Amino acid sequence: MSEQPAPAVTSRQQLEPAAAAAVRAYAAKTRADADRFAAVLEDIATNGLPSVENCTPWEELREAHLARLARQRPAVA
Repeated sequence: MSEQPAPAVTSRQQLEPAAAAAVRAYAAKTRADADRFAAVLEDIATNGLPSVENCTPWEELREAHLARLARQRPAVA
């Protein structure tokens, strides 16, 4: 591999306004999800892991998520 830097891009293709808005919305959601995840990790670092009695088993979480996905899926005739 060459250690030469890649040539700089001199022009960019602009997005349609609707596409740009969708990208910004996705970025905002991704940022919010990352912030929420970071907050959980900081809480664990500060307070330790929660007790087993205060946790939901992963099987229940999986089943609830699968049920949500099934509700979102359109019915097949």
